Amino acid sequence: MTQPESRQLFAGAGFAGWHALNDPIMGGRSSGQVQIHSDQGLTFVGEVVEQGGGFISARSPQLSPPLDLSADAALQLEIAGEGRRFKLALACSDGVGGLTNLIPGGLRWVSEFATQAQGFTTVTLPFDQLSASVRAQPVQALPLGYLPRFDPSRITRLQLLHSKFDDQGGLNQGFRPGPIHLVLRQIRSVPAASLLE
Repeated sequence: MTQPESRQLFAGAGFAGWHALNDPIMGGRSSGQVQIHSDQGLTFVGEVVEQGGGFISARSPQLSPPLDLSADAALQLEIAGEGRRFKLALACSDGVGGLTNLIPGGLRWVSEFATQAQGFTTVTLPFDQLSASVRAQPVQALPLGYLPRFDPSRITRLQLLHSKFDDQGGLNQGFRPGPIHLVLRQIRSVPAASLLE
């Protein structure tokens, strides 16, 4: 029987619509812009300023209809990240009666990862290792006691961040202020069978 294969979600010009969202939205001074190249994918060039904010990010447009990855178990990124640690954050449409809309900043499902100092790093992020987070703070329960649950069939946005905070609210040991130039070559979805190989 043939094993299911990974599926390319974003690559090259397929990153169209992704844009920068940096810390000036919360009073910071970091800057940078997203550029899309048909041969390279997404590049982000800018300056990370720690004081007052301390993050830069590139995020997808709102995905409508939501991206359905219920047949898969992980996302895989190819990224040139200069040895920094990043976070991938996923937003999902609300399946619990709109409760996540009551949370300022919105609920995100986050996984942190390291990159090599030079060249591209291939990173696999299993869905079962994602943690619920709101503004870099872990979340255990939603209003009225609902427990958050990641739903891979209702993904509405992806965001790649380099932040001075890690996914547990502490300091990111791989954070580095100053000039940044990252390249996100592609994002693929990975079926469960491929994780066992």
